[in-house]
Amino acid sequence: MLIVGLCYAEPLVAQDGKNEFNPITTGVTSLSIAPDARGASLGDIGAATDPDANSQFWNPSKYAFAYSSGAVALNYTPWLRKLVNDIFLADVMGYWKIGRDDNQALSASLRYFSLGEVITSDDYGAAVQSLHPYELSFDIGYSRKLSSKYSMGVVLRYIYSDLGFSDSYAGNQTSGASAFSADISGYYTTYPIIGRNECQWSWGWNISNIGTKVSYNNGEDPAFLPTNLRLGTTFMFPLADYHTLALSLDLNKLLVPAKPRESDYDMDTPEGQAKYLDALENWENMSPITGIFKSFSDAPGGFKEELREIQYSIGAEYSYNQQFFLRAGYYHESQYKGNRQYFGIGAGFAMNVLKIDAAYMIATAQTSPLDQTLRFTLTFDIDGLKEIFGRK
Repeated sequence: MLIVGLCYAEPLVAQDGKNEFNPITTGVTSLSIAPDARGASLGDIGAATDPDANSQFWNPSKYAFAYSSGAVALNYTPWLRKLVNDIFLADVMGYWKIGRDDNQALSASLRYFSLGEVITSDDYGAAVQSLHPYELSFDIGYSRKLSSKYSMGVVLRYIYSDLGFSDSYAGNQTSGASAFSADISGYYTTYPIIGRNECQWSWGWNISNIGTKVSYNNGEDPAFLPTNLRLGTTFMFPLADYHTLALSLDLNKLLVPAKPRESDYDMDTPEGQAKYLDALENWENMSPITGIFKSFSDAPGGFKEELREIQYSIGAEYSYNQQFFLRAGYYHESQYKGNRQYFGIGAGFAMNVLKIDAAYMIATAQTSPLDQTLRFTLTFDIDGLKEIFGRK
């Protein structure tokens, strides 16, 4: 299916003839797509940026430090628009502060990823049926300050992926796959004085999608969820009155073991074939928790290939009076692990009640279907709504 096609670089072959292109494969890869315009315009950054309504995806522990008592965001992304025009990601996300001490928050999100229309055909090329595969997830979260500078958060998530179909002519029956996962995260922020200026320095981490496997074939073809470790830091400092600049860095690594490849074994001998089948069986039967630890030491290329699995993002956000925003960032993934490399640019405008953000992706890898990807976000602030209704 198209959802598997997020890695699209051609195989890269070393001088010794070995294929070095070895991306990590997972199920429900739509869970890894950044939903909001702000994070996307920074190059897919959000582990330690200031809290907003979309922190559920990046680092839910940030909600405990949110300035407003609540907010709701609506996100929309036309996906792979260079290839098709009917694939999109829609998302609604928000939080509500609870408790008298302003140190706790409840949050939730609902995500829907449509893969558009797929027409199946019979052996003669005649159309048989029209399919509309999709993936969705729903989650709830809780975050709390453990001190005046540090908070932690947890999220529980239900996932449903319907990429299958029923072919009554062939007697082939397939169904969607369900899974459950959890996130755990932390956020630390402090306000150092540099010169005469009060700055803000934040650190964040998030381990997301720790959960069960998914399978579309009655358990015969299990796939790992895209369990991910995100680490990030943001430094914000004033340029002048009402003018601030924030610089951010995020690092990501999929905590999923690499699937064994035939090219790593001598398939011309019975011994090599047996070793490959044993490795494949062990991978299929490996538990998700074991896979998390195995992901740090299973790369066929050793430590060098482990480093290739780390994606990095750098970004900058300029703000005028917290009302007008300009953003830019860069995302880099190794050419051996998927070759997603692109710049993000964007802008935002905030009023008392409504905030509008937009982002645009410019791919640096040639023939990238992610090039010219747009994202839009509308955020409604609960305090602003209270103020309007209070006046009435």
